[in-house]
Formats: sequence, C-alpha cells, structure tokens
Amino acid sequence: MSHRSAADNNRGSPGNTISGIVAGPSVQALDIHGGVHFHGVPPAAATPHQAAAPPPHFAGRGAEVRSLRSAMDAGSTVVVLSGPGGVGKTALARQWARLAEDAFPAGQLYLNLGGFGLVPPVEPAEALRSFLRALGVPAGALPPTLAELTALYRSQTAGRSLLVVLDDAFSAAQVRVLVPSSSSSMTVITSRVRLSGLIAEGAVLLEITPLTTAESLTLLANFLGEKRIDGEREQAERLAELCAGLPIALCLAAARLSTRPRLSLARVVATLAAETQRLARLETPDRESSVSGSFELSYQALDASAAALYRRLSLHPGREFGLGPAAALLPGIQAGSPAGEADRLIGVLLESSLLQEVAEEHFRLHDLIHLHARQKVVAEDTEAVREEAMLAMSEWYLGAASAADVVVTPYRRRLVYSYRTSPSELPAFSDRDEALAWLDRQRSNLSAAGQVALDHRWAELAWHLSDVLWPVQLYRKSTDRKDIDVRGLAAARMWGDPRAEGRMLKRLGRTCTTLGEHDRAEQLLRKAVTTYAESGDAEGSVEAQEMLALAYRDSGRADAAAELLADVLATRRRLGNSRDIGLTLISLADLLSGRGNLAEAVELLREAGRLLDQSVADDPYNPVRVKLGLARAYFDGGDLAAADLAVTEAIEGMKRLGAAIGEADALELAARIAARRGDATRSRLCLQRAAELLETHGSPRAAALRRQVPAPPGVQVISQPQDVDPAAPGRPDGEPEPVPETDADHVTSAHDQHQRCAGKPAEQIGDS
Repeated sequence: MSHRSAADNNRGSPGNTISGIVAGPSVQALDIHGGVHFHGVPPAAATPHQAAAPPPHFAGRGAEVRSLRSAMDAGSTVVVLSGPGGVGKTALARQWARLAEDAFPAGQLYLNLGGFGLVPPVEPAEALRSFLRALGVPAGALPPTLAELTALYRSQTAGRSLLVVLDDAFSAAQVRVLVPSSSSSMTVITSRVRLSGLIAEGAVLLEITPLTTAESLTLLANFLGEKRIDGEREQAERLAELCAGLPIALCLAAARLSTRPRLSLARVVATLAAETQRLARLETPDRESSVSGSFELSYQALDASAAALYRRLSLHPGREFGLGPAAALLPGIQAGSPAGEADRLIGVLLESSLLQEVAEEHFRLHDLIHLHARQKVVAEDTEAVREEAMLAMSEWYLGAASAADVVVTPYRRRLVYSYRTSPSELPAFSDRDEALAWLDRQRSNLSAAGQVALDHRWAELAWHLSDVLWPVQLYRKSTDRKDIDVRGLAAARMWGDPRAEGRMLKRLGRTCTTLGEHDRAEQLLRKAVTTYAESGDAEGSVEAQEMLALAYRDSGRADAAAELLADVLATRRRLGNSRDIGLTLISLADLLSGRGNLAEAVELLREAGRLLDQSVADDPYNPVRVKLGLARAYFDGGDLAAADLAVTEAIEGMKRLGAAIGEADALELAARIAARRGDATRSRLCLQRAAELLETHGSPRAAALRRQVPAPPGVQVISQPQDVDPAAPGRPDGEPEPVPETDADHVTSAHDQHQRCAGKPAEQIGDS
C-alpha cells in the first residue's frame, strides 16, 4: 500500500500518510527486499474454554438439562435461563457447558455481565473486546467503536461452533451483540429478568424454579454426606422446606454445617424456624452471595411504583393472588392509576423474577422472597400505609365475593356493608358455575382476609367476610366451617349488630349439632332464637327455631323435634314465603319418614317440590333435595321403580349443580336401590363413584363407603369388617347450612342410629 502526503504528491516522491481503517500492524516502505519480521505480536489464541466447572455439590436439574438439549437439537441458538436471584441459574449454565462440551468444538466463551451486582453492568463494547481477545484477535487490532467491534465479532464467529455463556445479564440490549452469527453456535444467557426482547426474536425461555425436596436433599448430601443426612432425615427435610428449594439458601446452611461437623441439623432448623430471623441467619459478609442481598439487588433495580407494589403484596392475606388485589393497592401507590396499570406492574415483577405465575393471572411470592418483601414494607412504609393496603385488599375480596354470592344464591337475605375504600376491577360472572368456581378457588384467601379484618378490629368487614362464604359451603363443603362460624360470631359481637350475631349463633349451633356437640349446639341455638326476636327479625327467629328442632332430632328427641317443626311450619305459612315453607316441609318430611309415616312424608315432599319449583331459577339446589327425599321415601315404602326414577333425577341434578357431596349421597342411595332390585353391577358402580367423589373432597366417609363396595362376580370375599353395615347409608348432603366433613362427622347421635336402621340418613338445614 502506498500512502502519500499532498507535498509528496506535488514533488512526485513517496508519501508517509495512512487513510481509512487499518487493523493490526502495518508496513510502510518504498521497496522491500527479503523477509519482514514482526516482534511482540501474540500468536493466535487456542480454542477458548472459559466456562468454569459446575459446583461440586450441584444437584438435580434433570428436566432443565433435557430442555437445553432439546433446544440444541432443535437448532435454537439462544436460550434464556430466567429466575430469581439464588435459584441456581449460573450453576445450571456451568453444568450445561460441561455436558455439552463435545457439541461445540470451537470452544466456550463465558462472561459475567454483572447485571445485578454492586458495580455497573459490563458494557457491550467491553464484553466484545474480551471475547475477541479470547478468539485470537490481538488487543492492538481491536477497533474503537461498538459497531466495528460487533462486525468483527460476527466475522470471527461465522461458521464456528461455539457455546457462549452470558451470566447475569441486565437487558436484551446488553447481550444482543454478543450472540455469535453462526447457526451452529449456541448462546445460554442467565438473567433475573426474562429478556422479553430476545424471546420475541426467537430465543427460548427456560424459567428456573426452586429445587424439589428430593433435589434439595441431594444437594445437602453432596455437601455433608449421605450418612449425616440419613441420620437426621426428618430435620433435613425440614431444612429443605425452610430454604424453600433455593440453592443459595441451601448452600449457605450446608456450608455452616460442613464447617461444624458436631452441629446438628435440628439446631440449624431451630435457628431458621422463626420467619423474622430466617433471612438474617442466611446472611454472609458478601452481600451478593447472601440470600437477602441477592433479593435486594433485584429490588433496587425496580422503579418506585413496582417497588411499592412488591412490598405491599407481602401483606396479602393469602399466599396466592390475582390481579384484583394488586389493583386494590394502586390508589395508595399512584393517584389516578390508569386501567391496566396493575397488569403492567405485575409484569415488571414477573420480568424481574420477584414474582411467580402459578396459573393464568394467579401469582405468588416465593417463600423467602416473601420474607424479604415483608422486611421492606416494614422498613419503608408507615403503619398507616400498611393498614390502608390490608384494608384495600380485604375489601376487594369482599366486593368480589359478594358479586359471586349474588349469582350463586340470589335468594339470600343480606346485610349491607359500608365500604371505606373503592374496590375496582371486580370480576364479573356469567353464570352460577363460574361464580361458584371463583369462590371455591379463593376460599382460603377469603378466610385469611376475614382473620386479618378481625385481628385489626374491622368487625363489620370481618363478619361479612365470614357470611359471604356461605355459597361455597353449600355446594363445595370444607373442613373449616366451624372456624368460619366462630370467627363470624366473634366479629358480630365486636360489631354489636344483633342480626349478624343471630345468624352466626344459628350457623355455629347447627355446625356443633353435626359435630355431636349437642349441649353446646342447643345453647347457641336458643340464644339465636332470642337474639333474633329481640332485634325484631321474625324470619331469623323462625330459622333458628328450625335449627333447634333439628338439634333435637339429631340428639334423639324426635317427638320434641316434630312438635317444634310443626310450630315452625305454621309460622312459615303465616309469613308466606313459599321457599321457606318448602325448606321446612323437607325437614318435617325427613323426620316423619324416619318415624315410618311414609305416606305423609311423600305428600309433604310433593308440596315442597311445587313450592320450590317457583324459585328454581334462583335456587336450583333444593328442588333436587326434594327428589332425593322422595327417592328415600319410595325406597322405604317398597316402590323401587319410583325410587329408582327419583334418585336418577337427583344424581343428574346434583351433578349438574356441581354439588359433589350431594351427588355422592344420591349415588349411595341408588346403590342400595339397585341392590334391592338385584342389579349388583349397578350397585357396585354407584358405590365406587360415590366413594371417588368423597375421596376427591377429602371426606372421611370415603373409606367406610369404599369398604361397602361389593366384590365383582367371581371374586371371593375373604373377610369384611364386622362394624360396617353394607346396607347403611352415609351422612347426606344438607340443605343450605352444610357443615365440615371432619372426623367428628362420625359422631353418631340416637337419631343417626335410628335413621341408619330405617335406611334414611340424617339431613341438615341452613340459612335462607
């Protein structure tokens, strides 16, 4: 190459100027004779192998490794390993680099990009220079601009099979230029954020979740040895639980144990058991390698609104939540928050791996992240702000549940609640099934919100959060019914509203009756009658009297029950509410049927059916109860054809309504009818299905019912428990005041014994 200055050109002599871009050493000479030797130029670099070995205690991640291999086999060139700090993304990337070494003969490039460290993240230009040097480009040959570095990197990686590991990336822009141009290369990126920009361009997202209990125990054993883990197996499992499957927490706890061989796992578990001290016990002097320090770095990267939402979500009454409670927090975060802002901020927290999406629009904070968020809300928000946040979320749950309640049980009498906040983004329900499914899914959150309200002495709110759970108790049942009733009664007394107290006295009394606590039940129900009467609520008073009559029945005082039910029916007829009359007719018919007055019972049930059919659009459940009652009466009277027809309609009705326990009761009766008609196959199938339904809902009746299932033809029965009557029915589903399926449900009253001998199970009644 000849380079000439203007003066040299004018004189016609050689010049000594350089123009354009020159990379690397250059020679400027007029004539060269012989060889040219360069001194001080490094030789081309060997094949790079920069990825460190995986940690020796690495455990699990079989599914993730298989996903990486599948991505490689499918020709994917970029995979993003995303997850919260300390979840083990780097260890997995290093493990993959070792396992996939032979697939990338051109070598491995590795760089910690410092996206969430204590110093600023690595600039793309600096990362390119590091990689180009590793690929054999001399330092003096590196161009100055990012564009030139990018072009040179693409040229150097073209056609080469490289594995590039980019650890702790901050953004898609930081890593985009570091992806090799070769289709035979693969880039694995770890980041606390999802790098959505890369995913949109075709990258594969692999979310890294906490280790399973088995994987956590393997990691601990890799640290401490199998013998030490096996010696305290239960404590090791508890330690894994407290560390919530987070490798950084497990490693810190194991490191402490490995340096103190005489320290028991039980002692470490005891120190971590208190939530307020757990993160502190998992601290190290190195902030980046401690659990809370790892979370803190992610938290500091949030904008103010996202950080506030993150903190205050730790106050949520349950562990999982949807967009609604998050939206309830926005007025305290941003004035006039636009529609969709909650969705945006939730997206930010998901992108930052500070939140997990466990189902569609259903989220939770990882256990240890939840502790960090709780620490931040205590440290950074005032008590008044925290109270406002909890009130807003609790009232949102009441607003949403009330909307569902009206759809599921529109006939119920309700007390009006005065909201102190303005719940928004409440769900809309198109039908009963959708509303009931929502209530069932949110039952634990509603109960937890009720307890929060009671703890803060928001008595009116606490009572309504107990009352609004009624529909899910009717159709789905649960084991926490007594807890709900006790909380509701305490809230009513704190509130000072006699109507509210009367309702909870009545409900709790009926619950105690079913649990066999007969003295307590009568005390509560008598108090309910007087409380309603003193408040001037005639309908409430007669409801409580009906409950009291059923308490008499269930404790074996059938005469007293019949007398009181007759009085209740007379009062119901005077008040003129056809639905209420129908409910009492069902109760009285059941009692008469149990005493052998079958014809009278059938007439009462037919009348009940006519009355309840008038309100079937609002209350489809109780007309089905009439069918079930008729099937029992027909069966006891020997009309098996009519019994079979009625019970089939009851089964279909309960199934259509999603009342699984009621369906099981109807199936159990159908099995007895089929057995009486000589159809052993149908009897067996009905009992099996009934047992399956009860098992699905955790009912302790399931085991006893399962033992009643007859053996298929040709199978010899070796033995049968002597205390099980194969013809005995289980406890049926009640009308609207169901009670929990607990072991206490098997407490047998004299009435229960009579009903079982007569082939009629006991009924329950409830709220209107």
